[in-house]
Amino acid sequence: MSNQIPDPESLILAMAKDLASAASLDPIMIGIHTGGVWVAERLYTELNLSSSLGSININFYRDDFSRIGLHPQVSASEIPENVEGRHLILVDDVLQTGRTIRAALNEIFSYGRPDSVRLAVLVERGDRELPIQPDVVGLKLPLAAHQHIKLTGPETLALVLSER
Repeated sequence: MSNQIPDPESLILAMAKDLASAASLDPIMIGIHTGGVWVAERLYTELNLSSSLGSININFYRDDFSRIGLHPQVSASEIPENVEGRHLILVDDVLQTGRTIRAALNEIFSYGRPDSVRLAVLVERGDRELPIQPDVVGLKLPLAAHQHIKLTGPETLALVLSER
């Protein structure tokens, strides 16, 4: 594997091109706290969407909540529009097991039943535990179990690869 990781901003521009057809459906874009929100903010601007931008914090919907406990910085979710019958674009920074996405979908459905949900992720790293697949991917980066990738930001986005 190359040590060169592409610039997140260029990946986001490519993702926006892949999402251009979905933008015609007047979707609500929702970023998953925190890195997914940073990516969603940039995609939202690039796509020039007219619907409001939302964010969700899935900590209360995690299936491992009893094992890992409450994260000390739990923030409220903000879904500013009714999702019932709407098209959504759900955005996250890194897709690994699929558990975060499952939790996000559970929370979204507590607000209503959307017509469709498209999943856009900046990095797909594999190791799926649930049958969740993204519609739009910035970078496919298979990593070993001891490797970790994280998005830092929010002003300047960077992908940082580390060893556990």
